[in-house]
Amino acid sequence: MKNAFAAVALAVAAAPAFAADSYGFDPRHTRPLFEVNHLGFSTQHGRFDKVDGRVTLDTAARQGSIQIVVYTASIDMGTDEWNRHMKSDEFFNADTFPTITFNSDKLFFDGDRVVGAEGRFTLLGVTKPLTIAVANFRCAPNPMTKASTCGADISATIKRSDFGMTKFLPAVGDEVKIFVPVEATKN
Repeated sequence: MKNAFAAVALAVAAAPAFAADSYGFDPRHTRPLFEVNHLGFSTQHGRFDKVDGRVTLDTAARQGSIQIVVYTASIDMGTDEWNRHMKSDEFFNADTFPTITFNSDKLFFDGDRVVGAEGRFTLLGVTKPLTIAVANFRCAPNPMTKASTCGADISATIKRSDFGMTKFLPAVGDEVKIFVPVEATKN
C-alpha cells in the first residue's frame, strides 16, 4: 500500500503542468473608454487611442493575469482644445504621468470563462485596489486572421478624487465609469 501511494504521488509530480497561454493586446480593437457626468447636464465620453497589454490564461488551473497600460497623451475627447485641457495638470497630467495601469494576477472564473479580476489600478501616481467585471469573454480562432484570439468587455467604476483628480468637483462628477473592449492574440 505504501508503494502504491508513493507511485501515485510520483506520477502526479511527474505529470506535465498546464502552461498558461500568453495573449498580446490588439491595439486596433482595444480602446479604453470612460464616462463622467458633466455639470449635471450630460454624460461625457472620452477614449484613449494608445494602449498596451497582455493576458496570460490557464483555464484548466483557473489562473491567469492581466496587465493594461493606457497612454494618457492619447486621450481623444473629440476636439484638440478639449484634448489639451484633459492632458493638462488639471486632469490626467500627461506630461508627469504618461500612463494609467491595471495589473492583476487574480482572475475569477465561471467554468472556463473569465468573469472578473482583482488587481491594482494606478492613476496620477496613486495605486488603489480595483475589481473589474469581465463580460462576453471568449477565446477562439479569429475568423479573419485565423489566429488564436481572446476577447472580452471589461468594466469598472472609480472615484477620481481617490486618485487626486479633484478639479471641478462636484460640478464634474466624481464617479467615472471605465469600459475596455479587449481583443488579444496568442503569442
